[in-house]
Amino acid sequence: MVFTQKDIISIRDFSKKDIEEILKLAEKMEPIARSMETCRVLEGKLLGNLFYEPSTRTRLSFEAAMQRLGGGVIGFAEAGVSSVTKGENLTDTVRIVAEYTDALVIRHKMEGTARFVADEVDVPVINAGDGAGQHPTQTLLDLYTMQRILGKIDGLHVALVGDLKYGRTVHSLAYALAMFEVKMSFISPVELRMPREVLHDLSNSGIYVNETEDIHEVLNYADVLYVTRIQKERFPDPAEYAKIKGAYLINSQLLQGSETIVMHPLPRVDEISHDVDNTPYGKYFQQAFYGVPVRMAILKKLLK
Repeated sequence: MVFTQKDIISIRDFSKKDIEEILKLAEKMEPIARSMETCRVLEGKLLGNLFYEPSTRTRLSFEAAMQRLGGGVIGFAEAGVSSVTKGENLTDTVRIVAEYTDALVIRHKMEGTARFVADEVDVPVINAGDGAGQHPTQTLLDLYTMQRILGKIDGLHVALVGDLKYGRTVHSLAYALAMFEVKMSFISPVELRMPREVLHDLSNSGIYVNETEDIHEVLNYADVLYVTRIQKERFPDPAEYAKIKGAYLINSQLLQGSETIVMHPLPRVDEISHDVDNTPYGKYFQQAFYGVPVRMAILKKLLK
């Protein structure tokens, strides 16, 4: 198969074959990510990490992925240590860093930033999250997690739980799952329902989605509970956040007797109890590891 993406901006740019090719290559990358094998295929290449918003897993897993493949990484983990504090605009920053590197990873609070940057530079651009928009590499590792743990994606019932309004990970994941033969449930407070345009797009794709506020409705038949935190930083009104924080708490008692697995893009706050961590249900730490082989596959596809 031929991978068709020059940039990784939105999962909606992908075909199902593109996704399957990344997942297939990620499995080959996994022994390298676990230090069981070595690979220098990207030796001499440099990745530019530009994180205008905080990140732990995405930033560090991209660094790990690049270094596991023999390449190097430059950039910044917060805009405050760059010339942004001197008034430099985004265009100038990305054009300069693109002169130093072979690809850019960017996270920014404004939706559409990654696509704008891709139009400004000549190197591949990877969207590491643009506000409440898209997070395509998180989606790819989420799909990989389901495939590796459950052995398939087609035929699953995936329940997305929590902040579906502001959560960019669930926006991307819903569009990706629509390419497969899956069932979806959306569980959230009314105030945090999935944006109506996403529901409209899914409906046009022939995907029926069950929307509910009651998590108990899906526990008996969901294969995956994909839980998200209530994102305080996205709320324009702090009072709105205070009213609905802690709307759902996933604990081992709630899960008892079910066969579902629990995933989370992390960080968690109070939506998953620590008593789930070491049970067969909790898969979020394993999910975080899978970000390394998936991002290795992406970097190899874009840079080799």
